[in-house]
Amino acid sequence: MTFRYAQRMAKVRPSAIGELLALGADPSIISFGGGYPDATLFPQEQLDTIFHDIIRAPGGAAMQYAPSNGLPHLREQIAQLMSADGTLCTGDDVLVLQGSQQGLDFAARMLIDPGDVIITEDPTFLGALIAFEPSQPKYAVVPVDSEGMQTERLEAILSANPRARLIYTVPDFQNPTGVTLSLVRRKQLIELANRYDLIVLEDTPYRHIRFSGQNLPTLKSLDTEGRVIHLGSFSKVLVPGLRIGWAIASPDLLARMGLLKVAADTQTSTLNMAAASLFLDRYDLSAHIATLRTAYATKKEVMLDAIRQHFPQEISATDPEGGLFTWLTFPESFDATAFMREVALPQARVAYVPGATFFPLTPRANHARFNFSAQSEANIQTGIAALGLALHANLSF
Repeated sequence: MTFRYAQRMAKVRPSAIGELLALGADPSIISFGGGYPDATLFPQEQLDTIFHDIIRAPGGAAMQYAPSNGLPHLREQIAQLMSADGTLCTGDDVLVLQGSQQGLDFAARMLIDPGDVIITEDPTFLGALIAFEPSQPKYAVVPVDSEGMQTERLEAILSANPRARLIYTVPDFQNPTGVTLSLVRRKQLIELANRYDLIVLEDTPYRHIRFSGQNLPTLKSLDTEGRVIHLGSFSKVLVPGLRIGWAIASPDLLARMGLLKVAADTQTSTLNMAAASLFLDRYDLSAHIATLRTAYATKKEVMLDAIRQHFPQEISATDPEGGLFTWLTFPESFDATAFMREVALPQARVAYVPGATFFPLTPRANHARFNFSAQSEANIQTGIAALGLALHANLSF
C-alpha cells in the first residue's frame, strides 16, 4: 500500500547520525555522543520520597488533569528562579512545556510559513533543526567564534533575507560548540531584532551549569519590545526524565503557544509537574546545581587534558565555561562520520557525534561534538586515550 504524506514530511526524516549513535548505545562502547547529564548525580532518594508522597496525597490531585499552561505553583516557582537570575517575570508569564524541545516546535509552527527564513548560528543545535523542519523553513546562518554568534555580520544577513522571521540562538555554552555569546553581542542581537522586526528564540538548557567566567544577562532580560521567547529546562539541572521545560514570552506570544500546547498534548504530566514543584519546595536546587558544576568542571578538564595528551596536535577543542560539550576541529581533509564508522566504533570502541549535521546549509565534515558530563572520569581517560591511538595509527596530517 502506498501512503500519501503531507508535503511537510519531506524533510522529516531520520538523522544521518542515528544509526551510528544507536551503535554507541552498546555497553562495550564508551559514548561521548549524547547530551546526557551524569546519572549518578540524579537526586534519586529525594525523588523517590516525593513521588511516594504525591501519589498518596489525599484527593489524588497529582494524578488528575491540570491547567494546560501548567500547575500555578510551579509556574510561580519558575518565575522566582528566573527573577533571581535577572529575568523579572511572574507565573502568568510562564508556560510549562514537555521539555524546552517542545518550545522549539511551537515557536516554528507559530511563526514560520513554508519558505520563511530562520536565522541560526553555524553550527547550531541539531535538535532545533529537527523541530523546525516540519514548518518547511529556509535557513540563513551566522558564523560562530569564541564569543558566540558573530552579530557584526548579522545585519548584512538580515538585509539579504527579507523573509527572515526568527533568530534562533543558544547563547550560553552553545550546543554544539560550548561557546558563550558575549554581552556586547547580546545587546547587538536585540538591537538588530528590534530594527528588523524579528522574534528571537533564546534556548538556555545549560545556562545554570557555569564553571567559570562572568554570568551574563539573558536575552529576555535585555528585551525592550517583548520579542524574545525564552526557553528553559529542568532536564540538565534536575532530571531529564521529568520532561519539564518552560517558555517565557510576551502575553500574545505566550497565549498562542498555549493554544498549540492544548492541540499537541493538552498539558504536561501533572504527576511530573507536581514532583518538580515539591522538589523545589523541599530541597535546595542551587546546592544541587553547585554539585553538578563542580563535577562537570572536573570532567571537562579531564577530557581536555586527555585530548591534549593523546590526540594529534593538529586537532583543537573548545574550552567552554560551562555546559556539557566541547567541539573538536580536525584538519580540513578529515571526515568525522567516516572515521567514526570505520575506526572509532569498531577499533577504539568509542562514539561521538560527527559535526556535519549541525550545519544547516553547508555540512562540514571535519568537526565533532564530545560530551564530557555523562561518562566517569576513568571512562573519559580510557576512551580519549583509545581514540587518540586510533587517530595516530590511521591518519597522517
